[in-house]
Amino acid sequence: MPFFSSSKRTFLDSHESADVIAAIKQAERRTSGEIRVYIESKCRYVSAIDRAAEIFDVLKMERTDNHNAVLIYLAVKDRQVAIFGDHGIHQKTGDEFWEKEVAHMLEHFKQEHYATGLCKAISDVGEALHYHFPYDNETDKNELPDDIVFGK
Repeated sequence: MPFFSSSKRTFLDSHESADVIAAIKQAERRTSGEIRVYIESKCRYVSAIDRAAEIFDVLKMERTDNHNAVLIYLAVKDRQVAIFGDHGIHQKTGDEFWEKEVAHMLEHFKQEHYATGLCKAISDVGEALHYHFPYDNETDKNELPDDIVFGK
């Protein structure tokens, strides 16, 4: 789905990147689920959701114990965004949840509030993960890095 204005503004500055990483860490404190953000410039030859699925596999996100990892994907120059959840969480939320979250992100992005849009989506996804896969102090481990992955 397209989302950016035509402004030359940098997508995320260092403070905004730190806010996004903090949002991931905060969301994951309440769930056994995992959230990653992947940002690249272009999404060529495939739809954003197909690219997100491809990146999901490249990042080995399907290896979580409960298949409850979620990837938030953005292609900045091509103005595309998608959210891809592994089958464990997708079976519980369905397409409508992901589509709603993308729509909410786009509202923020249209106002050039990129970090706010990402942080809100991360928080909402974290709530869904918490509801379906609550944190268990005895068994939970951080299975995937919490950083933002930047592609080409």
